Amino acid sequence: MQSIILVGKPNVGKSSLFNRMAKKRIAITSEISGTTRDTNKTEVDIGSKKAFIIDSGGLDESDELFKNVKKNTLKVAKESDIILYLVDGKLTLDEEDRSFFYSLKKLNKPIALVINKVDNKKDEERAWEFINFGVKEIFNISVTHNIGLDELYDWLEQFLNETSLVPDEEQDLEDFLEHYDENKQELQFKEIDQNHIRVGIVGRVNVGKSSLLNALVKQERSVVSSIAGTTIDPVNEAITHQDKTIEFVDTAGIRKRGKIQGLERFALNRTEKILQNSQIALLVLDADEGFNELDERIAGLIAKYYLGVIIVLNKWDKSELDFDKTVKELKLDRFKFLAHAPIVSVSALSGKRVHVILDKILQVFENFIQKIPTSKLNNLIESATKAHPLPHDYGKLVKIYYAVQYDVAPPKIALIMNRPKALHFSYKRYLQNKIRKEFDFEGVPLIIASRKKGSKENDENG
Repeated sequence: MQSIILVGKPNVGKSSLFNRMAKKRIAITSEISGTTRDTNKTEVDIGSKKAFIIDSGGLDESDELFKNVKKNTLKVAKESDIILYLVDGKLTLDEEDRSFFYSLKKLNKPIALVINKVDNKKDEERAWEFINFGVKEIFNISVTHNIGLDELYDWLEQFLNETSLVPDEEQDLEDFLEHYDENKQELQFKEIDQNHIRVGIVGRVNVGKSSLLNALVKQERSVVSSIAGTTIDPVNEAITHQDKTIEFVDTAGIRKRGKIQGLERFALNRTEKILQNSQIALLVLDADEGFNELDERIAGLIAKYYLGVIIVLNKWDKSELDFDKTVKELKLDRFKFLAHAPIVSVSALSGKRVHVILDKILQVFENFIQKIPTSKLNNLIESATKAHPLPHDYGKLVKIYYAVQYDVAPPKIALIMNRPKALHFSYKRYLQNKIRKEFDFEGVPLIIASRKKGSKENDENG
């Protein structure tokens, strides 16, 4: 797994950012300069991917102790994959920071300048001074107020290895483009049985997955109990809805890693295998009990396999949550990488609104296998690039020659360009949003690959 190191002078907020990214208090933070002396390391989720985050001691040479701390920090930085150099946005530009930054830049690793403590407009104006660093990637953040971190996470995610297991992705694209005829009207995609939909039901223990399965198939197919972890073996059941066969698999509930015991270890492995063979996942959450970090990890499994997804808020009849506020929390905070997912509130025990899920499954499946006409796609891309031109790459013009969908389930789009590596993640996201707005891709991931015609140079993002 790749590692991200937080580097900077003492008291710039490295440990606070470390704790924020870890979503728990691990590193000790204080106003005392040099509180962190050794490196802390923990696993974190960055979007749908995983990485190790490392909190390092401050770069300082004021005494013998700090010189050793600095030496250790630089050693760990050389072994890390990505470097985040933090500075204090409330202070002026520091030549010592510039020197440290450029010594790290020589390591030829992805590196960003992160300006912390940018809490207000005045701080933002001061942060402009750091443009003089001459670095391309600069992020203004406030760890204390949780401001600006989404952009930083998006930047980090593009450098992390895919945790998904989409088979032969590179070969699929190579084969498609090799045989692609721009004048051909009908494009060939992989064969999909459009009358059979495979749906995995996932969630942590005791959120009501078995009750939901019973309500969906209208029979006592899965054993229901208040004892957490009743379901161990996957339970399959198929029904017909609007002439489509929907095959449900109720998976065993997932516990925190430290609490997975005995047979449940096998259940977790089986759950992953079921997701590999599913097309759509129902992520079941307990609206009465609330949501936690484990829900986010399970959501990450769905993103990992590029599945269609519907978020099901179960036990809504017992909940005191506000629906609109809950949707906002899930899409903008907890499950940003599943922001495209529709959210349905139900009561599995009473069967209230469960029928809505069946109709939503059909809608999401249609989006999952949707084929966009090449002419319409290119008209959209042309309009989008005119409205918001592509940024230059160090003064060089960046062009998209044409766009073409090269697969379905999930939908995958190739952008044929002159400089594919220059397509910034933020612009790629802009195009994704434009495509989603024009064509209905609710509930499904949208993969965009930038590709240079006639070479293997490409860049992908799901």
